[in-house]
Amino acid sequence: MTLLIAIITCVLLTSGYILLMLAYIKGWGAQKDFILPPVYEPHTRISVIIPARNEAANIGACIESVLAQKYPQDLFEIIVVDDHSEDNTSAIVNEHTGQNVRCIKLGDYLYLGHEVKSYKKAAIAAGISCSNGALIVTTDADCIAPNAWLMHLAACYEIESPSMIVAPVIYSANHSVLQLFQLIDFMSMQGITAAAHKLRLGNMSNGANLAFRKSAYEFIGGYDGIDHLASGDDYLLMTKMNKFYPDSIAYLKSPKAIVSTAPQASWGSFLQQRIRWASKSGKYKDTRLTLILILVYLFNVSFLALALAGFHNSEFWYIAGIMLAVKIIAEYMFIIPVANFFRKEWALPYFPLLQPLHILYIILAGLLGFAGGYKWKGRRVK
Repeated sequence: MTLLIAIITCVLLTSGYILLMLAYIKGWGAQKDFILPPVYEPHTRISVIIPARNEAANIGACIESVLAQKYPQDLFEIIVVDDHSEDNTSAIVNEHTGQNVRCIKLGDYLYLGHEVKSYKKAAIAAGISCSNGALIVTTDADCIAPNAWLMHLAACYEIESPSMIVAPVIYSANHSVLQLFQLIDFMSMQGITAAAHKLRLGNMSNGANLAFRKSAYEFIGGYDGIDHLASGDDYLLMTKMNKFYPDSIAYLKSPKAIVSTAPQASWGSFLQQRIRWASKSGKYKDTRLTLILILVYLFNVSFLALALAGFHNSEFWYIAGIMLAVKIIAEYMFIIPVANFFRKEWALPYFPLLQPLHILYIILAGLLGFAGGYKWKGRRVK
């Protein structure tokens, strides 16, 4: 009877997972590429907000990539918000003074005695408070933007008039196991972000490439009501924006709008990053996304349960093997077109080999993310 119950449970979980992957495949395909009009003259003033903490090694290249934009110089500004850096981040930013670049200190915008739960939200809010653009664009200090990035964001904003624009991000990875694993996992999440948006299967975004109308941000009260949560400057703001402006969030699917960033340098920092991301799950009411996350988590946990049960009855290992094969095939069919979009087809042969590691990571990150404690940027967050 125990084996029969296990088989029924696994069939239900696997069936649900297959249907989810098929939906994502459909959603990704239905999300059409954004094509810049042949004759396009932008008129939107843009403020690029870059929160930075101890980013001396990265901030210079990030600023240079934004300054190299094929966008009218008089229509954009860069505001770097130094979040109590202990290196020469500010000095590097100040080298670009006079080139549409400003550096402000987060400490100058915090009230004395006020306990800050989310320094990144506070940094972005500080940058917005002294910005003069109609469209706010956020990215991270370790990101590099292609030179048509702002042009595509502005065109999407002017043509579709959304309150928020979600755009793609990718890792610039080498062939090490650590970086390959992060690339494939992150690329999959990016594909799911685009598909989920098209299918209305939950709100997903990434603050490394996000844009929103400043007036809409001010109307909803910015981060008020969500600033007590350490993470979620992107996802939680998006959810709040969607509440006030339903059906007004656009996804910008264009290779020329892809922002690239470096993966984490160690397994420890990678796990801490994913725990940080997982910690925001369930903090805002999104029934569709919550149900999907539960399905995905239980599906992956079932592999661990079957592996342990196999020591009692080896037939459980056969069930796990069949489920793993189905998982690989379903996910592979989804990630092929996504990898083509990001031009990362070279990573696909490694995809099946990294599956056991991916299952363990999902289980561990989900469990620790629910607990909510992690260390990030030299700070301990509970």
